[in-house]
Amino acid sequence: MADVWRGYDTVLDRDVAVKLIRPDLVRDDDTQAQLVSRFRREARVTAKIEHGGVPAVYDAAFDTQVDRLYLVMQLVHGMSLSDAMAQHGLRPTAWAASVAAQASTALSYAHAVPVVHRDLKPSNVLIDTAGSVKIIDFGVAAVLRNDVTQVTATGDIVGSKPYMSPEQIQNTLVSPRADLYALGCLLHEMLSGHQPFTAADDVGLVYQHLETPPTPLRQLRADVPEPLEQLVLALLEKRPDDRPATAGDVHDQLVPFLPDTAPGTSRTSAYDPTRPYRNPLPPHRSTEPPQQSGTSQQIPSGSPALSQAEIDATYDHALNLVDQNRPSQAAEELANVIARITDETQAVELREVRAATLFLGGDCHQALPEFDSLAAIHTRTSGAESENALDCRRQAAYCRIELGDLTEALAELRGALVGYRNRGEERCPTLLEMRRTIAHLQITLGKSDQARDTLPTLYRDITAELGAADPLAGEVRDMLTRTRAEDPPEQPQPDR
Repeated sequence: MADVWRGYDTVLDRDVAVKLIRPDLVRDDDTQAQLVSRFRREARVTAKIEHGGVPAVYDAAFDTQVDRLYLVMQLVHGMSLSDAMAQHGLRPTAWAASVAAQASTALSYAHAVPVVHRDLKPSNVLIDTAGSVKIIDFGVAAVLRNDVTQVTATGDIVGSKPYMSPEQIQNTLVSPRADLYALGCLLHEMLSGHQPFTAADDVGLVYQHLETPPTPLRQLRADVPEPLEQLVLALLEKRPDDRPATAGDVHDQLVPFLPDTAPGTSRTSAYDPTRPYRNPLPPHRSTEPPQQSGTSQQIPSGSPALSQAEIDATYDHALNLVDQNRPSQAAEELANVIARITDETQAVELREVRAATLFLGGDCHQALPEFDSLAAIHTRTSGAESENALDCRRQAAYCRIELGDLTEALAELRGALVGYRNRGEERCPTLLEMRRTIAHLQITLGKSDQARDTLPTLYRDITAELGAADPLAGEVRDMLTRTRAEDPPEQPQPDR
């Protein structure tokens, strides 16, 4: 995906890592434009992960040419988990649990942004000389869309197949629980010495990820505690909703298998992931409600009322900042102005713009309560099936998808679709995309029978409105092929 060079920061006198996206991955001008746009967004979102288990992003360049895209990052002195396993073979339970616990802590901070890694594998996990675990390549998989399983002319599947979640293999929606599946693969491999699924070819490996239960660890290694075996089996569940809810939950289940955390209990060598647990860093907790929007702030004492001209100027300036790819700055400026507006009707339009900019900036934790609040306001003032109310519900559902709440997102989108249908709005491009997302969610959540009912009508509507050559038509056509392949074979009927 990328070439990584060791570099030197002449300003701050430090060694750095410089990552350049490989230009040979770009096939044409359209692909290049999409790649540059995704790279910009993912680099900015990844830079928001503030945890020692993720190398810090120091700088980036967003040129229009893919060979000029780069990230400047913290240089990690350490060895990869793949090298550690190759050199040392099976390690004690506490060693494997320490790697997984540190990784789950880093993932908990990333998922809180939210950022999903999508390509967690041994070569993307480093252990530094102090024993700290670092997860690298956050955002790169999202930029290059390697969560979309691609089949080459030779029939090979591109991607890290031994660690791919079923939803990635099926090219459906990816949530933080996809990373937990990959973490389960890593934990299984560290404890048993073998990947959970192996096959002679890609087709067999894909089938095992989708259909075959993993071998319980205690059948491969008798000294693995039963609760740890059960955790790995839970992480490797086929349906995302059947896995642990969060990376923090995984960390909590690993705590009983960590080494003694009393200071100075033992002296260990470098690259020992048990060392940091003498002074452990807990995972991010999602029990605290996200920071509310600027509309909940107190209006500064003595602040003069804003004129309509000032509000209009703020609106225009915010849109200009968004056009300059500065959504976080736009959201902050809008919050400061919204806090000074006392009339709800006057504030709603700016709140809608702010919610959209928060979403564009990757801050779904703040965008979600804003969209929910705005949907409630529009429902009260214009009705539950007003265009504004439905649009805010749709946007709230997309926030829930980003945050990994797929079941509630599906219910929200299906409810909104009923409202759009009642308005006679079902075949515009935005709603066709939304209906595609509903089908994705149905497949991801193991409701393929519902998707088989949804997809044929959707495909007919897309081809009627956009044509069979439209990329959305091709995507839905592929989904139809996959879901039909899952149908059980017809049983022969006896002769009469």
